[in-house]
Amino acid sequence: MTLDLLQFYELLDPTKPLAVENPEEKQYYIDFSPVRGSNIIKDLRDKITFFSRGKPTCQLFTGHIGCGKSTELLGLKAELEQAGYHLVYFESSQYLEMGDVDVTDILLAIARRVSESLNRIEIAEPKGLKAILRGAAKLLQTELELSAQASVPGIGKIEANTEGEFSADVGIPGIGQVTASDKEGVSLVALGIGKITAKAKDSPDLRNKLREYLEPRTKGIIDAINQELLIPAQDSLKQQGKKGLVVLVDNLDRVETVKKPWGRTQPEYLFVDRAEQLRQLNCHVVYTIPLGLIFSNDYGRLTERFGVDPKVLPMVPVRSRDGGVCEQGMMLLRQMVLVRAFPEVETQQRLTLISKIFDQPETLDRLCYVSGGHVRELLRLLNEWIEQERQIPLSREGLENAIRSRRNQMKLAIDDREWNLLRQVQQRKQVSGDEGYQLLIRSRFVYEYRDQQGSWFDINPILLQAPEFQG
Repeated sequence: MTLDLLQFYELLDPTKPLAVENPEEKQYYIDFSPVRGSNIIKDLRDKITFFSRGKPTCQLFTGHIGCGKSTELLGLKAELEQAGYHLVYFESSQYLEMGDVDVTDILLAIARRVSESLNRIEIAEPKGLKAILRGAAKLLQTELELSAQASVPGIGKIEANTEGEFSADVGIPGIGQVTASDKEGVSLVALGIGKITAKAKDSPDLRNKLREYLEPRTKGIIDAINQELLIPAQDSLKQQGKKGLVVLVDNLDRVETVKKPWGRTQPEYLFVDRAEQLRQLNCHVVYTIPLGLIFSNDYGRLTERFGVDPKVLPMVPVRSRDGGVCEQGMMLLRQMVLVRAFPEVETQQRLTLISKIFDQPETLDRLCYVSGGHVRELLRLLNEWIEQERQIPLSREGLENAIRSRRNQMKLAIDDREWNLLRQVQQRKQVSGDEGYQLLIRSRFVYEYRDQQGSWFDINPILLQAPEFQG
C-alpha cells in the first residue's frame, strides 16, 4: 500500500477543522471523549434536545485554542441537524475585529447569519430591525458610500441608497429587470448588516461612531432580533417539521485580552458585564469563550449571570497525573495520524502500516507525546516535519529538528518569572487565578487535563528539554 505524501500533508492542515457532517471528512474523526473525562458534546446536545423543554438555552464552551473545539462544534451541528433542528454555525472571527469587540457587534453578527440561513423561509418584514439599520446607514452614509452597488450571488446587483434602504436589481432572461424592494424579506437585512459591519470592522473610527449610535439601542436591537427574526423564524421552522433554531458562535474564545478604556479586559466586559444581554436571544445559543475566564476572579459572576458552568474541552492526555504514560490517550493520537493516511483500513491493521510513514513506531510515539495531546500542535509539528524532509518514511532526526525549532520560538516569549511559574505547575499540577498563570495558559505553555479526580495541569512537553526548565 503506497501513500501519497502531498495528499497526506493536505489532510493534516492544522488550520482546518474537520467538517464531520461531511461523510468524506467524518471518516478522519477520532472520538477523544473516553480520555477527556466526559462527552462534552453529548452534554451540550442533551441540554438542547432533552432538558430545555422547549425553552431557549444559552451555553458556554471553552478550551485551549487549537484543542479541537471547532471540530467538536461541527460534530454537534451534525447531531442536532439529524435530530431535526435548524443550525446556524459561524466563525465570529470572520465578522468581528477580535481586538475590539462589543456586544452589539456579536448580536448583529448573529442576526446576519440567521437571516442568511433563512432565505427559503417567509416571515414578515422586520421593520424595527431595518429602522435601526437605516439609522446606522444614514449616520455613516458618507463613509459607507451607500449609493455603491454590490453583487450578491443568486440575487444580482444590490443598491443601498442614502436613506439606508436596500434594493435588489435582478436580471431574468426573457423578462428583463425585476426590482425587489427592501420589503422583500430578511435577505436584504442580512445584506445591510453585512455592508455596515464590514466597513466598521476595517476602521476603528467607524466602529466607535457606529457603537455610539447602537449602544443606547441595545435593548431595542435584542427585542427586534427576537420579535421580528428569531421567534417568527422558529414558528416557520416548526411548521416545516423542525424542532427549533440553534446558533453556534465559534471563535469568540479568540477575543483578545486587551483592556477597555475603563479598565476591564475585553473578555470580562463581554461575558461578565454584558452576559445578561448575550443570553437574552430567543433561541438556543452556544458561545465559545476564552479559557482564561475560568481562572478569573469574576468566574462566579459569569456562571451566575449565564446560569450555567462553561463546558471545558481539555487536552488529550499523553501521561497521567502521576507522570506515567496514558496509553489510551496515546493510542487515540496514533490513530488520529494514521487514519489521515489510511482511512479505509481497519483500526488495528493501521498499526502495521506505521513504517509506511515513519522510520519506526517510536518516532510516531515521540510525536504524539511531545504534542501534549494538543491536536493542532501535533498536526502543526507533523506539517513542518514533512515540509523539511519532503519524503517518507519520516525520520526521527527530522522530528527532533522540528521540536527544537518550535521550542526555540516558545522560549523567546518566556521570562524568568514565568519559568518559575512553570516549575511550580509541574510540581503541583495545579493553576491558580494569578494573572501570570492565565498568561501561561493562553500562551499554551501549560495544558489542562481531566481525569476521575477532576482537572490537573502540566507544562507543554515541548518545553521539557529546555535548559532553563531543567535547571
